[in-house]
Amino acid sequence: MARKTSFYYSFLVLPAAQRQAIIAVWDFCRAVDDAVDEEAAATPGLPTGRAAVAFWRADLARAFEGGTPETAQGRRLQPFIAPFDLPRQAFEDVIDGVAMDLDTTRYQTFGDLFEYCRRVASAVGLICIKVFGCRDEQARDYALHLGVALQLTNILRDVKDDLARGRVYLPLDDLRACGCTVDDLARGAVTEPVRSLMAFECRRAREFYQKAAAFVPPEDRKRLAAAEIMRAVYFETLTRIERNGYDVFTTRTRVPRPRQALIALKQWLWT
Repeated sequence: MARKTSFYYSFLVLPAAQRQAIIAVWDFCRAVDDAVDEEAAATPGLPTGRAAVAFWRADLARAFEGGTPETAQGRRLQPFIAPFDLPRQAFEDVIDGVAMDLDTTRYQTFGDLFEYCRRVASAVGLICIKVFGCRDEQARDYALHLGVALQLTNILRDVKDDLARGRVYLPLDDLRACGCTVDDLARGAVTEPVRSLMAFECRRAREFYQKAAAFVPPEDRKRLAAAEIMRAVYFETLTRIERNGYDVFTTRTRVPRPRQALIALKQWLWT
């Protein structure tokens, strides 16, 4: 787990066994995403693109069914499946979500985008709450809404990079409602239609952060400390996008590592 990831400081607060399990989960999901979405970053010697979907699904099956996974990521994940009762369907959902990027470059409605976010982000959250040992069923609602909030923040931050790959995740219905076009986004200027669109999407992301906060089970608050650190760091990213006038084209919005560490400390002390 590299320090440059936004998850680094949140995972530091976990006990060793949980931290190792979370890193194994993260590495597996990251490898699937890289193989399908970023062929240059994929694991050398392993399938990429469409072939990667079947390959990683088969490796997941080996990990869950007592076989010997072919990948280092699958082998590292396997020892944690039974002790933490990791949900196989959530991993399947992640693979399904990543596979959507093979065929989908536009999302017409927010309902369409929500399903993508649920698969690639909320499903990971459902795995994480098992590792954290959450006991209240309400934690599932927390994971669902937080996953969507985090993914929407990623989408807003990465508008320029996604456009370079021919993708627009912001719903086309929202673009139309704000008088914005894909060409407007591609020009990389914060015009009034672009500003209107970005402000709308930031408000939507904020709503999902608020929904997640409302579903934090009191019994599991301490168990969710790592997730809450993650929430706070990503919320800071969203706030910086807003503070920068929604200019996600000039530079990539980042939360400096010292600021991440401070956020993590404050959040840890609060929980």
